[in-house]
Amino acid sequence: MVSAPVTLSPAHLAPAPAAAIAPARATEAARVEISLRKVGVAYSAGKEGTKTVLANIDLEIPAGEFVVLLGETGCGKSTLLRLMLGQEFPTSGEVIVDGKPVKRIDSRTGYVPQKYSLFPDRTVLENVMYGPENARAGLLGRLTPSFWRFRRELREEAIQSLTRMGLRPQDMKKYPYQLSGGMQQRVAIAQALLMKPPVLLLDEAFSALDPSTRSSLQELLHSIWAESRPTVVFVTHNTTEALLLGTTLIVLGRHRDEEPEKSNVLVAQQLPTAQLPFAQRCNSAEFREQHEFLERVAFASSSRYRTQPPAQEGCHA
Repeated sequence: MVSAPVTLSPAHLAPAPAAAIAPARATEAARVEISLRKVGVAYSAGKEGTKTVLANIDLEIPAGEFVVLLGETGCGKSTLLRLMLGQEFPTSGEVIVDGKPVKRIDSRTGYVPQKYSLFPDRTVLENVMYGPENARAGLLGRLTPSFWRFRRELREEAIQSLTRMGLRPQDMKKYPYQLSGGMQQRVAIAQALLMKPPVLLLDEAFSALDPSTRSSLQELLHSIWAESRPTVVFVTHNTTEALLLGTTLIVLGRHRDEEPEKSNVLVAQQLPTAQLPFAQRCNSAEFREQHEFLERVAFASSSRYRTQPPAQEGCHA
């Protein structure tokens, strides 16, 4: 008998401490934005045969959720994100985004990688406008009056978006190499959001930033998500960041050859901390209980947990 996919709602919570299973915002009636059906990924390992990275991933993610993928290095977090993007394809199973199977990279998903993805030979403003411009018209389409009206409107929208991300007018004329890492990542987020994708994917997008910049971008991203409510899937190995940002949490573990059919999904649950105001989350009892539980579940097999028991990180992810 084939089991039903794990739907991320209060009725389908993985084992967790009492604080973790408090009632969350109801999502049963929400449209399913992302569906992964018995997804598996295996790569050729030469003489050793194949190496399985993901197995039996069976999830349904409702529209409008802020989903965080948490887990140790090598558990398949980024691979799962690339499947949703269409940059890679599953060995088995099917990935569906916005009601259609994922066959290639397209406008359904925006993507912000860990390393900055800006064109070095374009200004900040040109970088942000590039995607919508290309989606609107090819070379011949640019010769029409309607395209230039569209471009003027797009420019104003891009300026507003960059201003919202904290950039000044003089910053918008600069090239990527003239910006700090934090500023480049702000531009990358604005670039992804201007395409208005129903799904936004972020792969360790803040991990290379200093704590102060990281904290400000976390708060800014959460604020933007709360306003427009795209479906966000955010990859991190930072437990504090996961609890701070997410409404829903998926914890992945490494695939083990001795259990070939076992899913990588260790935990799939809504977060009780998501009900609290953003500024109050880190100081809540729910946050502290969840933090300890998730460190134990997600990183118990790694040297990070074995050599030093997790300390309470506060809000500095």
